[in-house]
Amino acid sequence: MAGGKQHDVLIIGSGAAGLTAALSLARHCRVLVLAKGDISGGSTAWAQGGIAAVLEEGDTFESHIEDTMVAGAGLNRRETVEFVVENAPAAIQHLVDLGVPFNRNGGSGDHADDLHLTREGGHSHRRIVHVDDATGWAVQQALERAALANPNITLLPDMVAIDLIADRHRVSPAGDKRIWGAYALNRATGHVEALTARATLLASGGAGRTYLFSTAPRGATGDGIAMAWRAGARVSNMEFMQFHPTCLYNLDVKNFLITEAVRGEGGHLLIPETGYRFMGDFDERLELAPRDVVARAIDHEIKRLGLDYVHLDISHQPPEFVKGHFPTIYDKLLGLGIDITRDPIPVVPAQHYTCGGVLIDLNGRTDLPGLYAAGEVSQSGLHGANRLASNSLLECFVFGDAAAKDIIEHWDELGPPPAILPWDESRVTDSDEEVVVQHNWREIRRFMWDYVGIVRTTKRLERARHRIELLRSEVEEYYGNFRVTPDLVELRNLIEVADLIVRSALERKESRGLHYNSDYPDLLPVAEDTVLVP
Repeated sequence: MAGGKQHDVLIIGSGAAGLTAALSLARHCRVLVLAKGDISGGSTAWAQGGIAAVLEEGDTFESHIEDTMVAGAGLNRRETVEFVVENAPAAIQHLVDLGVPFNRNGGSGDHADDLHLTREGGHSHRRIVHVDDATGWAVQQALERAALANPNITLLPDMVAIDLIADRHRVSPAGDKRIWGAYALNRATGHVEALTARATLLASGGAGRTYLFSTAPRGATGDGIAMAWRAGARVSNMEFMQFHPTCLYNLDVKNFLITEAVRGEGGHLLIPETGYRFMGDFDERLELAPRDVVARAIDHEIKRLGLDYVHLDISHQPPEFVKGHFPTIYDKLLGLGIDITRDPIPVVPAQHYTCGGVLIDLNGRTDLPGLYAAGEVSQSGLHGANRLASNSLLECFVFGDAAAKDIIEHWDELGPPPAILPWDESRVTDSDEEVVVQHNWREIRRFMWDYVGIVRTTKRLERARHRIELLRSEVEEYYGNFRVTPDLVELRNLIEVADLIVRSALERKESRGLHYNSDYPDLLPVAEDTVLVP
């Protein structure tokens, strides 16, 4: 084992939530930020759309709150929604101060320098600030520049977190539930390091790669959720997996998202061949209905007509308008032979966002002392049964900052970490059966897509649970006998989060928001979270 390393605060994840927290904490203490791969490799950099905030004259906090609650099908925690919405303008100003080059209105009028606001599905006003159609990348770069310039922040890429350091890992166990950091596999050395800290923040993202088709990056394997669950934290609402309605359908290019803003700026969903605009058959809001409604409508039409995809068409807008608003999408698709100023875009739904996760309060605290969570890894109560478009990055900024403030406020109570046992590598050897990991990975993603997708049944969920039980025993035996690798760590976590998703889905005897079970198509009179207790 490589020697243990101590830091004041350990942050697992280098996206919007992790770096926001790091910058807030670095005014008071030394922070280590871990990335599983590249520092820019998380979901933040992939976000095309933007960030929601009340900035337009005539818009109100109450309107943003109501839109969020409606999209969340009444399952949102209202105090959380109010907290996030009311802190949104300050979060945007902080990003402006960091140098994020948000689009401005332009021209020569009184409002030329105002932030340009677009509108997305489920929003009653224009309130989405953006940087063309690559907002996440611009935000990630600004946060990274600030973090790299801060002497109290260490960014450490290629560190694969394995498990949280809990009481059982102490040299002298105290019988409590305190978290003291994490064990992480150093890709460069192949050894596991014990990284201890007074406080640990999970900012590791969601679990999109549990599914065969997902817009999430390769590393979105639910690591933080699985680690927190194994350590004893409650996990909530894992059945609410958001499927983005419009992912590019292309057999060679996987996971390319077509941003919500294409529909927000007038894009139409059409049946290929006939050109029929079908959203009017499902919702009076047409293409601007919330994502769960649009995704189910597309899924319905694809299955009903035996299609591979439907069309998203914005070619009726002026070419310069399309190229100006969506330069990244225009260039990417032009390289694939699709000119979106003239041609429709073939699209299918794909898993996009994990609305459930590790249960936290308004300070980002989990059930376990010393452990915080922020962003997609968490269940804060903001999203309810369905996330409203462009509330995701916003949640990262608000809760990343909230967790940092709480850590500083309770600094003396947190105390320095105790002596921790080193990782035991003596019991394992290198595997000569890596193919098992790859086969099991593919099997999980396939049966989760087939049985736990946009439309579910109890029988499908039970089939998925049976397969999980078989795979879990195989993976645990493999994990206990061979040296850990990044792929094995991720496979172990995929099994865990797949089980949590299926268990949560089986507990919900209704259809609400993103969870649709055709055996229970109606809403229950009272909305309640699904909370799983280890």
